[in-house]
Amino acid sequence: MRILVTGGAGFLGSHLCDSLIAKGHDVVCLDNYFTGSKSNIAHLIGNPNFELMRWDVIDPFKVEVDRIFNLACPASPIHYQFNPIKTIKTSVMGSINVLGLAKRIKARVFQASTSEIYGDPTEGNHPQVESYWGNVNPIGIRSCYDEGKRCAETLFFDYHRMHGVDIRVVRIFNTYGTRMSPGDGRVVSNFICQALRGDPITIYGDGQQTRSFCYASDLIRGFEKMMDQDEVTGPVNMGNPGEFTILELAETILRITGSKSPILNESLPQDDPKQRRPDISLAMKALDWEPEISLEEGLRETIPYFEGLMKG
Repeated sequence: MRILVTGGAGFLGSHLCDSLIAKGHDVVCLDNYFTGSKSNIAHLIGNPNFELMRWDVIDPFKVEVDRIFNLACPASPIHYQFNPIKTIKTSVMGSINVLGLAKRIKARVFQASTSEIYGDPTEGNHPQVESYWGNVNPIGIRSCYDEGKRCAETLFFDYHRMHGVDIRVVRIFNTYGTRMSPGDGRVVSNFICQALRGDPITIYGDGQQTRSFCYASDLIRGFEKMMDQDEVTGPVNMGNPGEFTILELAETILRITGSKSPILNESLPQDDPKQRRPDISLAMKALDWEPEISLEEGLRETIPYFEGLMKG
């Protein structure tokens, strides 16, 4: 097939491009390089199955493809808060453009949504299941991302109901791996870089807030399973249900790197969720999907990547 990946030069997008090309598909990668990087897809330049478009998804575009993966959006707080209006435009106007294209060319279209849909879960809503409507601040500093992604889901399901667009929606929980940007402010990349430099590991609050961490290759496998089946439109949670405190993550990274970095506690940012863990029952049942790589294994794959960046 000929497949469009918006945000294809990003952390997850580039891994998806690799996987699709390895399976024999033609891939059109669309990216404006706001958070994506040419280095992530440099090895694909010149591949006859790979085509690169420098474009912003908020501007209308035309391309003839069989399937669309919409991954275009800044996904780390540092990046999506840098220009919050641009962030919400990417989610909303980008989705309108992608869905309009899918409607015209009758392509199946995938939306990379997020666990931030759930906000800071209220009591009794942990782990998060797809039927939970969420507890999100609509006017906070993270709202550009949270509400942008919520609106994008609304658009996907309205296009599905009104126009019969063939949609697939996945809600991504914390994911990490090679090709993460060292300056993106995500907790895994932050801790690894701080540990490798010997800087203090900065933990916000007391470190008892929890997250689940899914390795990138597990998630990409889930994306493809979602697109290759005909029964479920979504939304479907995807992430690793193993739950760790932020302090446990820091201690694990310190142990693997052998770093002597001290731990430094700082004040908790606004609207930072206290708990985050996916209920992946639907993905297991409908897609026969669950993560295979443990946090320890994934970190041992990821840390050498950041070591190489620092040496380079």
